[in-house]
Amino acid sequence: MLQPPHSSLQVAGVPAQRVPARDRDQDAPWHTEAVCRRDEAGLFFAPSKEPTAARLSREEAAKRVCARCPVMVECREHALLQPEPYGVWGGLTAAERRVVLARRRRRELELKKAARATNRIAAAG
Repeated sequence: MLQPPHSSLQVAGVPAQRVPARDRDQDAPWHTEAVCRRDEAGLFFAPSKEPTAARLSREEAAKRVCARCPVMVECREHALLQPEPYGVWGGLTAAERRVVLARRRRRELELKKAARATNRIAAAG
């Protein structure tokens, strides 16, 4: 099994039993429900010097696994908050996560600017 170059939380490739969410302990970590725990880690993390066509095919296959995962949102948020620099997490590649993070930062800046403008108007009025 291929190991990711960096991973603060290894979920892919770890065998697990499926426990229905309603029966699962609410304090259990989200990754205990991850569908990728039953798949090969190599699907989610690139081997060194992978050709572009093979990478795109592998990433699409990993995204299909993510699409049927009950904890995809939690996984994605984990990868965005860490931030995870490698692999497919929550249906997003590392490059796609960078785009999401940039959009979030831009949105936060816009909201802060709007709040400052509103405060100035309220103070002047």
